[in-house]
Amino acid sequence: MKQSILWMLLCFLTANSYSQSKAIGGFPGTTAADQLSWEEKFDKQLNPANIDKLIKDMAARPHHIGSPGSKAVAEYIQQYFAKYGYDSKIEVLYSLFSTPKERLLELNTPVRFKASLAEPALKEDATSNQKDQLPTYNCWSADGDVTGQLIFVNYGLPEDYETLRRLGIDVKGKIVIAKYGRSWRGIKPKVAQENGAIGCIIYSDPAEDGYVQGDVYPTGAFKNKYGVQRGSVLDMPVYPGDPLTPGYGHTADAKTLERDQATNLLKIPVIPIGYGDAEPLLRSLTGPVVPDGWAGGLPMTYHVGPSSATVHLKLSFNWDIKPLYNVVAKLKGTELPDEWVIRGNHHDAWVNGASDPVSGMASLMEEARAISELVKQGWKPKRTLVYCGWDGEEPGLLGSTEWVEHNAKELEQKAVVYINSDGNGRGFFGAAGSHALEQFVTEVARDVTDPQTQISILDRGRARAMTTATTTAAKKTLLARKTYPLAALGAGSDYSPFFQHLGIPSLNIGFGGESSGGEYHSIYDSYDHYKRFKDPKFEYGVALSMAAGRSTMRISNSDILPFDYRALQKTIAGYVTEVVALLDQTRESTTIDNQLIKEGRYTQAADPLEKYIPPTAKEEVPFLNFSSLQNSLSDLEKSAQSLSEFISNPALTPADKATLNKKLYQAEQQLLLADGLPRRGWYRHSIYAPGYYTGYGVKTLPGIREAIEQRNWKEAQDQIEKAAQAIKTFSTYLNSSVKKLG
Repeated sequence: MKQSILWMLLCFLTANSYSQSKAIGGFPGTTAADQLSWEEKFDKQLNPANIDKLIKDMAARPHHIGSPGSKAVAEYIQQYFAKYGYDSKIEVLYSLFSTPKERLLELNTPVRFKASLAEPALKEDATSNQKDQLPTYNCWSADGDVTGQLIFVNYGLPEDYETLRRLGIDVKGKIVIAKYGRSWRGIKPKVAQENGAIGCIIYSDPAEDGYVQGDVYPTGAFKNKYGVQRGSVLDMPVYPGDPLTPGYGHTADAKTLERDQATNLLKIPVIPIGYGDAEPLLRSLTGPVVPDGWAGGLPMTYHVGPSSATVHLKLSFNWDIKPLYNVVAKLKGTELPDEWVIRGNHHDAWVNGASDPVSGMASLMEEARAISELVKQGWKPKRTLVYCGWDGEEPGLLGSTEWVEHNAKELEQKAVVYINSDGNGRGFFGAAGSHALEQFVTEVARDVTDPQTQISILDRGRARAMTTATTTAAKKTLLARKTYPLAALGAGSDYSPFFQHLGIPSLNIGFGGESSGGEYHSIYDSYDHYKRFKDPKFEYGVALSMAAGRSTMRISNSDILPFDYRALQKTIAGYVTEVVALLDQTRESTTIDNQLIKEGRYTQAADPLEKYIPPTAKEEVPFLNFSSLQNSLSDLEKSAQSLSEFISNPALTPADKATLNKKLYQAEQQLLLADGLPRRGWYRHSIYAPGYYTGYGVKTLPGIREAIEQRNWKEAQDQIEKAAQAIKTFSTYLNSSVKKLG
């Protein structure tokens, strides 16, 4: 039934879609038809068999940062670009990197158990038995030898510790075990450390990506009991990149911090395990049965703890400076060589990484090859194309961050846009980024055909949104919407240094949603797994090449760059409405909670023998003054509209357009905060940042929003004024762009 509804929606949307209009922003008059003609030729150059071969080649061996495989993959990519006419080189930078020397996790008496901490080779997976695989570990864990009782902390988020406190459970001096999910993994040991835990274990519960979701590997795509998610636990919400060179590139002669000076490194040991190793640990727990929503998918009753036996966790690491092999390939622009359209994907992996990141890297390389074929046919990029293969993304955006920091001044002048991709799979188009590019992304998605349904990836996405909308109001909103709903960027891939540190307009694009599995960061992220379960025909690799290739070609050759700051103004206005509502909701809930506490009406624990500590009364929420922010938004609405009208002036000369274009692509830099966000000055964008306690997840108007969430009212008011000033500066800048040329 659901499939038939989706199909009817697809037919309806195809018949009624605004996608029949073939106007392209930045290509006036007949130039749009010429651009579309080149794009048709571009599509014909793309071949899924090429993507198949690229994935198989690059995922043939482990290639983590600093390994022989990493250098070999970088050289493979560099030579590939050189073969197709790009000025291609490997630019070497450096970073600290930790690899394990000793790993021990065991239960002591009265229960004896020693975790295997290993993923076995499978006969169905040709690369799962290779040497040089990084063992299962969390990069940037502290060295440590700790013993203590175990406490189950659900997903290990701040609210989970508040629940434990009400149950009378204190994690101080204990080792905690948390489920993967609901936040970036590095948040879990960070919060554990803040609450006094001496060690942290992160495990993959089968409810998240194991047998609860589907058949496990090798029968199906999902995680078997041995599979382990490696990964970084660098405190990236403080700053990404090399911990020893915050804010500047780690060159061969760079001055570095001492390791204990790095503010984004943990102080406690942390290790990841599969649910096979986790089950005996969880079975050792006593104490209260977990609250609603905490239990996972293992066949047992989940308890909070403490454990009946103590847990011994011993970890030690090599802390070495490793080379970062960034591949940078350029195709020089014929008219505007000092304006760069940058396209990137990382090439390093925790092990073989067929899905993450090789699938995205292969699509990028096929895209670049197809563009080189167009050049032979007479197509010329006006602006310089810069294709990048980043190293060290997995441990903490190391390669891209060091490159951006090292080249910051040049990028501030030349970078028009950064277009990122990462792992890719079968399913639906997804895009996030600078909201001034919302109409641009809409037009790109309108013009790319989904390989399964043969309608546009835009219409397929809209149909999916309609079938999953839960209210009539939501469906009406979707029907009325005329643009692709571009998401906001948090963190988690290589756009972060470009966007949130330098204010360079950025996009992150890819496909997924029908390629779920449990291979993430394990030895089973292999070519065999990818070909069976992720994108068997490699057709969504081609679709990514089409979407990213169009984006790159259009921005490169647009007459006037397709930035529409009216869309950004509307988006920021929505964020302002959200933070005002957040303050009101916080005030209302605080008033109600304080009244219930005063009256002693909070529900006690279900079992009267269990401890239960009711919440304490909180300070009442004051009223904050948002007038400066609202006034700056009103000014921005006028300046963005004025700029839009000015751009449409047919009398603009080529010199006017050149000046205007530079103003357009440097505009978002005006939204940067001089001192950055509180306690994490590396993040300078006033509108977008990863959440301090969400990691990958975005916080919009982050200074204001997080101050309210943390009930820091003075800081909240201060951040309102700083955001208002940034928006005012941005608005004044847009006005000056019109006045200078008008």
